[in-house]
Amino acid sequence: MATILITGANRGLGLEFCKQYAANGWQVLACCREPKTATALTQLAQQNTNISIFPLDLADLTQIDQLAAQLDGVTIDVLLNNAGVFGDISGHGFGNLDYAEWQKTMTINVFAPVKMTEVFLPHLQRGTQKTVVAMSSLMGSMADNSSGGSILYRSSKAGLNAAMKSVAIDNRAKEIAVLILHPGWVKTDMGGTNAPMEISESVQKMRETIANFTLEHSGEFLRYDSETLLW
Repeated sequence: MATILITGANRGLGLEFCKQYAANGWQVLACCREPKTATALTQLAQQNTNISIFPLDLADLTQIDQLAAQLDGVTIDVLLNNAGVFGDISGHGFGNLDYAEWQKTMTINVFAPVKMTEVFLPHLQRGTQKTVVAMSSLMGSMADNSSGGSILYRSSKAGLNAAMKSVAIDNRAKEIAVLILHPGWVKTDMGGTNAPMEISESVQKMRETIANFTLEHSGEFLRYDSETLLW
C-alpha cells in the first residue's frame, strides 16, 4: 500500500486529496493544526481506516521535527506540502505592510515545505514513488504578474518556487522528484466562490499529474494538468 503525507488536510484541497487518495487505497497521513476542530477530516477518517490524523502547526518548525521522529521508520511515497496561507490583508498593501504577518507567511509557505522535505527525506527514500509536491500558485510567477498587489502571498510563492527548484537539483542524485504545482483557480476559502473550477476536479487532475511525474522533470513548475508554467 502506497503512503502519502498531506499537510493542511482539514479543508479545501487538502481534505479532497485525503478523500481521493484514501478511496484509491492509499495510506493517508493527514496533518492539520488543530485536529480537535477538524470536523470534516475526523468524520472522513472515521469512514475510512486508511486515514490517520496528526497535529502539525507549520508556523512552529520544531513541530515538523517532532512529527518526523514520531513517524520514524515509516515509508512515505509522496510528500504533499499542501498547507499555505494568503497573508495579505485589506488595507495593508504597499505603504502599510504588516511585516510580522509577512514573516509568518514566509514561514508557513516557504520555510515549512523545505523543512518538511529535509526531515522526511529518509522516509521518502524508503518509498517507491519518492515524490515531493510543493503546492504553489501562478501568483508566484513574476512573468505572469501584471496587476501587482498581494505582496506577501506573491513573494512567498515565488520564494517557494525558487527554494524547491534548488531542492530538486540538490536531491536528484538521491532520486527524489520535486514537483512544483499550481492547482488552478479553485472554489476554496482562498479562491472564493467565483473560481471556475471545483475542488474535486482540480484534485483529480493534480493526482494524475503527480502519478505521471518522473525524476526527469524534477524541479519543473506545472499547472494541475501538467502544462509548464512560466517562472
